[in-house]
Amino acid sequence: MDIAVWLGSLAAIASTISFAPQAWKVIRSRRTKDISAVMYGFTVTGFALWSAYGIALMQWPIIVCNTICLLLAGFILFMKLSPQRVKDEVADTIDPAA
Repeated sequence: MDIAVWLGSLAAIASTISFAPQAWKVIRSRRTKDISAVMYGFTVTGFALWSAYGIALMQWPIIVCNTICLLLAGFILFMKLSPQRVKDEVADTIDPAA
């Protein structure tokens, strides 16, 4: 494998993993007060566009990584924009012990 493949793979892994702790924190705390809806709106848009770009090129690494990031960032944005009742219901469904 050449250096570009290694760098791309590491970047994809880091990008994908980076949203998991925030999503888990939202589930556990049920709080999104300090999360920027505008920032996550742009982030979700960016991941949707990257996923579309990967589909246009039929590049599975781009598609998979960005689609996973899209789902995680989209979940965080959904929780940010949802009323507390919905946040509680979602968190209870995913982690009843939270």
